[in-house]
Amino acid sequence: MSDLKYTSNDVLRARSKQNMITVSGSVDSNGAGEEYNVATDALSVALPKIEAHNIGAEYTFRNTGADGNNIITLSPDAADAFHGTIANAAADVVASGVVNKDFINTKATANKGDFVTIKAVALTEWYVSGGVGIWASQA
Repeated sequence: MSDLKYTSNDVLRARSKQNMITVSGSVDSNGAGEEYNVATDALSVALPKIEAHNIGAEYTFRNTGADGNNIITLSPDAADAFHGTIANAAADVVASGVVNKDFINTKATANKGDFVTIKAVALTEWYVSGGVGIWASQA
């Protein structure tokens, strides 16, 4: 009698592609579902314009630089806005919902491991679905 062994590749499917961002630039719709690690200070990352074909796209941006060293700026399309809250020990950080305003991991309070996950939920609306750290809406 033969023994059957069941295997699964669930572990492989559960892995997100990891990308290092080393210069300011943009991410596109093809990068949805991937994670972006930033260890270089003062980088700006432009997000794709939210359109019908990319609603549901999700991105995670993580600070992998030294504590107090990195400012990470996420820039939406001019018609898009960030909405939501990142709750943490210091304060609840709220994305303002104003169009064409950046969402920023503030440098002075930045810690290695701070992250934000955003999702295109509707036309013109990025929603914060998770995060850690001090992030602020552009003034």
